[in-house]
Amino acid sequence: MTKEGEKNMKKKGKMEIAHRIVVDEKIRFGKTVIKGSRVPVDLIIGKLAGGMTYDEVMSEYDLTKEDILAALDYAAKHLSGEEVKP
Repeated sequence: MTKEGEKNMKKKGKMEIAHRIVVDEKIRFGKTVIKGSRVPVDLIIGKLAGGMTYDEVMSEYDLTKEDILAALDYAAKHLSGEEVKP
């Protein structure tokens, strides 16, 4: 994304925070969603964890495989910084 495009997104309350992952205060109360949709990242991860296949998630939520992989990548990167102390 160009710097100009990024500035315009920020002005509108939108921001692409990772590949295909955006935050928009007007969509899903600012949760991370797939760009161009209202599908939250946590929903995708939850559906996959619950046993749905990529194809089922893609069909149910009108997503691409790239969208699902972007959600997984975002979740993995987000969790990599997590520190759990006993």
